[in-house]
Amino acid sequence: MANAADSVATPRAENPVAEHQRDHDEARDARAVANNPDVEQQKKDGQSESQSPSQTLDIQEEPPAFEDAPDGGVKAWLVAAGGSAIFFCCLGFANSFGTFEQYYLTHQLQQRSPDAIAWIGSLSVYMQFASGMLGGPLFDRFGAAVIRPAAILHLLCVMLLSLCDKYWQIMLVQGVLMGIAMGCLQIPAIAAVSQHFDKKRAAALGVVVSGSSVGGIVIPIALSRMLNGSNLGFGWSVRITGFLMMPFMLFSCIVVKARLPPRATNFWIPAAYKDTKFLLLIASLFFVFIGMFTPLFFIPTYAVERGHMNATLAGYLLAILNAASTFGRVIPGILADKYGRLNLYALGAISTGVIIFCMNSAVSNAALIVYSVAFGFGSGTIISGASAAFSVCPKNQQDIGTYMGMGLAISALGGLIGPPINGAFIDKFGGFFEVSMFSGAVCLLGGFIALATKLVTPEGITGKI
Repeated sequence: MANAADSVATPRAENPVAEHQRDHDEARDARAVANNPDVEQQKKDGQSESQSPSQTLDIQEEPPAFEDAPDGGVKAWLVAAGGSAIFFCCLGFANSFGTFEQYYLTHQLQQRSPDAIAWIGSLSVYMQFASGMLGGPLFDRFGAAVIRPAAILHLLCVMLLSLCDKYWQIMLVQGVLMGIAMGCLQIPAIAAVSQHFDKKRAAALGVVVSGSSVGGIVIPIALSRMLNGSNLGFGWSVRITGFLMMPFMLFSCIVVKARLPPRATNFWIPAAYKDTKFLLLIASLFFVFIGMFTPLFFIPTYAVERGHMNATLAGYLLAILNAASTFGRVIPGILADKYGRLNLYALGAISTGVIIFCMNSAVSNAALIVYSVAFGFGSGTIISGASAAFSVCPKNQQDIGTYMGMGLAISALGGLIGPPINGAFIDKFGGFFEVSMFSGAVCLLGGFIALATKLVTPEGITGKI
């Protein structure tokens, strides 16, 4: 009995070699699970380590991790200053088209209708955003090197414009070539600044785009004075404007640089168009663009025809408008970083629509000046606000330029068709009431679509986004 009990209580001794091999295998399995938790799951699913590649788990590639954006410092603010210089020369010049339109109607293109001349400016607006479809991805792949040839092309176009005296020549140079150069300058500038700023991105973009407001002050005043108050003529007036741009372009070519390494994946990102938030932002800006360029294109003409203002003072209205938009770009940009970039963009679009409704009510010189200030401040937030809103769509910060280029290329169709439609209204009805009603309505629609975009975000309609 004692022997039987002992045989039950005492376990049978194992082979020492086999026991050592078992302990070694268990330790190896434990290390494998610690290094890759998927191994344990694969064991549970009955999978072995010898599976074929087609049977392995499909793991989604995460965006590469980079250091946080500096959100300040000498280098980052120099990039912002260079971007501001680019917008001074590009969008600042484009914002002066009202001065050109008023001059064309009374000089070399006086045989053309207002809507025919408006096609020049609207095509330029479209091309400077549509060519971002190239400029944005090129910046993501090659960095700031894309800016230098574009700067040379832009200055060359200004000089060529001074030699143009026929409709097709002006359309080709000011409408097409200059627009392409602007797109390959402005979109990379926005992308470069977005790489250097995160928490203060909207404020930094406000500073950048405010360069267009300063350009919109200086260039219309200079052009109006030279075209209407001197004997320089069209050619030398435009050439002097080109010489004014040269130091700004040189400065931007030196200081604007990319912070992140180039992106080596696909040139475009078609999957972006599957993002509902991205598509709603595109639709919103499309309608805003249809309406917002109306005062920029027609307020000098409106002031001369309806308000009986002299041509030189009417040209100054654009300078007043752009001066007010400087504050409209910077102040809302600072507020957007605190209260939400999409919130401030939507507010700017809605307020701009309301202000455009009132355009036909300004008939005296004083009323036109006050109206220009109000519109400038209200519309100032749209470009910088929309850029900041687009920048929250990509998950990978290396894709910012591509997203902005792809989004603005479609939205810019609104800037292409809006001014000619308004020019046709003027030609048909002989007044500006229909223009103000149409442009205000579509701009207001774009603002409400921006608000609706918040419904597809995790923060919801009341969130700070």
